[in-house]
Amino acid sequence: MSVPLWLAIAAIGYLGIKHVRPPWWLVALLLLGGYLVAHSTLGPVVGSFIH
Repeated sequence: MSVPLWLAIAAIGYLGIKHVRPPWWLVALLLLGGYLVAHSTLGPVVGSFIH
């Protein structure tokens, strides 16, 4: 069975928010920070660690 990456991340994120109950400002901060890092010069460096 092959699951798209975006679906797996969405499911894990939903379950994490539902069970851990982090504050919404922390969720927004992490999403914004990840977006900004991905579009900076650090994006390829982080991508190389993931692959």
